[in-house]
Amino acid sequence: MNPKKSLNQVRTRRTLRVRAKIFGSAKKPRLAIFRSHRSIYGQLIDDETGKTLASASNLGLKADAKKAKTEAAVLVGEALAKKAHALGVKEVVLDRRSYRYHGRVKAFAEGLKKAGIKI
Repeated sequence: MNPKKSLNQVRTRRTLRVRAKIFGSAKKPRLAIFRSHRSIYGQLIDDETGKTLASASNLGLKADAKKAKTEAAVLVGEALAKKAHALGVKEVVLDRRSYRYHGRVKAFAEGLKKAGIKI
């Protein structure tokens, strides 16, 4: 009999499965997205050297007005795209971890695309 797997075990397996197919370099870094209950974070990672090139989150944005989480994700994507342009990065590989490509993750990616980064 198979005991029921916990949600954390399912997410971990899904993350490893997605991550096994992705590798970032200095010219085409890996965009790792982390989504918490309130915030969204993005990092550009060079897997060859194991270094984070740039990062952004909605905690670093100016709180002009209350934004919905998806609207904040678009702004974070645009902010990360500005940092990527400063580094000379024009293309990234998306590491969505265990999240589906919809909602805040999709909004984050659309913000990057809108600012000129190819995914």
